[in-house]
Amino acid sequence: MKATGALIGLAIGDALGFPTEFDDVPSILAACGPWRRMDLPRPAFVTDDTQMTLALGRALRTVMEDGPLGPERLVGPLREEYVAWWRSPDNNRAPGNTCLTACELLSRDGLPWQRASITGSKGCGANMRVAPLGLVPGLTGEQRAGAAQLQSALTHGHPTALAASDLTAHAVYLLAGGARPAELTGLLRAYATGNRTRYHAHWLGDLWEHAQDAGPESFMARGWDDCLGALDRLDAALRSPDPERDPCLTTGAGWIAEEALATALHCFLLFPDEPVTALRRAACSSGDSDSLACLAGAFSGAYLGAGAWPREWAERIEYRDELVALGALWDV
Repeated sequence: MKATGALIGLAIGDALGFPTEFDDVPSILAACGPWRRMDLPRPAFVTDDTQMTLALGRALRTVMEDGPLGPERLVGPLREEYVAWWRSPDNNRAPGNTCLTACELLSRDGLPWQRASITGSKGCGANMRVAPLGLVPGLTGEQRAGAAQLQSALTHGHPTALAASDLTAHAVYLLAGGARPAELTGLLRAYATGNRTRYHAHWLGDLWEHAQDAGPESFMARGWDDCLGALDRLDAALRSPDPERDPCLTTGAGWIAEEALATALHCFLLFPDEPVTALRRAACSSGDSDSLACLAGAFSGAYLGAGAWPREWAERIEYRDELVALGALWDV
């Protein structure tokens, strides 16, 4: 039950990090006590991270009920889901400005999505929600990569947001497929290097022309180079691991896409067989704690499955029924 484990894990991490976002570590410790004993809040409310993950998951379910996944079939349902999230009264969990601005533009009839995309933003709002694309069975590598980048591009059109979303989905896919944590960063580096100048024109259309790059290859290389630099910092941190140190001090605070990926992986790889501890480490950090713990939960759950999470926590997480339903659909 890797899909269920990843979806429940990301929501638990999101809820655990929600109260600690925007606080420094001393403030978190003063409020919560020792970080290794942090408890899931009551009630266990999540943020826009989980809400937008569900939006992507619903769009994928809609599309794949009737045929194969492709850009011409995904854009409409995905755009509708993102706009519905933007309009929802439950969208009151400190969402990012890029998502709000882009979704308002996406709500305008007749506006091509490429013109709604914020090509200057590489915020983590794109890869915080991409985990479903690492979990849906039966996708080709091209479908997974293209859709991961497309779902980012509807709001965050910066090449680093695209590359980090692709790489995040690939990490979830690898872990759900049985990759060992010790080999993960090497596999991700090889994937990033192999795709460094690949532009998924079928999925992205003329998006690159809305940026300032000389061509589509240089557009994508800019994003993948940011991700490769983040993996360099991650590898350096893991060579001298310090579980008691704020992970944001070595791999970044996570407000931007490549740092969110690297620091969430940092927390997961410090504690690959202690998923709750990994989430607590991510939540007790000086950066974007809900997104970091959300991604760490997706990685841990994809690796260990649904049994990784305390039953009492899993049963009271917000949106539990919908998360479990999607997980059951993809647990094959």
